[in-house]
Amino acid sequence: MKWVYTVRTRTRVKVCGITRVEDALACAQAGVDAIGLVFYAPSPRNVLIKQAQDIVSALPPFITIVGLVVNASPAELHNICAQVELDVIQFHGDETPVFCAENSPKPWIKALAMHQSLEVEQAAYDYMKAGAQGILLDAYVEGVRGGTGKAFDWERFPQTQDIPYILAGGLNPQNVNTAITRTNPWAIDLSSGVEIQPGVKNHQAIQELVSQTYIGATGV
Repeated sequence: MKWVYTVRTRTRVKVCGITRVEDALACAQAGVDAIGLVFYAPSPRNVLIKQAQDIVSALPPFITIVGLVVNASPAELHNICAQVELDVIQFHGDETPVFCAENSPKPWIKALAMHQSLEVEQAAYDYMKAGAQGILLDAYVEGVRGGTGKAFDWERFPQTQDIPYILAGGLNPQNVNTAITRTNPWAIDLSSGVEIQPGVKNHQAIQELVSQTYIGATGV
């Protein structure tokens, strides 16, 4: 059998900060590839175990479920994964490559906050060498762990295909096509850009967002 390969026509999408079953289902209906569940109590998008279980059990197949943690202990990580059927862990704190490699019960990705002093490609290489599946680049806002609605300078986005980089920070239906064109990421990740309020998603905005991730799409 001869295989025919085609050029990728859409950038993969993860919508993070899901707290309600109806929002998770709206993501699935719109064609979102992955959803993010936040297990970090200070976040307004934090979910309890029962919430997470209800969301996961309601989803149709082929949606990747990502659990976001911030400096969680090994015991906390294993407790979450024992009770919620996650596919991937997203480390969003100060976790070292060694910590992630030794303590993640699931495949994992690492988020890096784009501080001016960050040596992006070296840090990404260190985590990938430790076993990360990909690297998420997010805006740096002092004292805040994601979901800020702020973008970083896209000129700093590495122009290499060697590492699956995920673009996050300040994305919304109005700017996502421009962001994709400039950075050519493996995937995009957003939360506040499709929200009515923290943790409550705008279903129409999710649909508009996904429509803008196709190559050749025009702005809304």
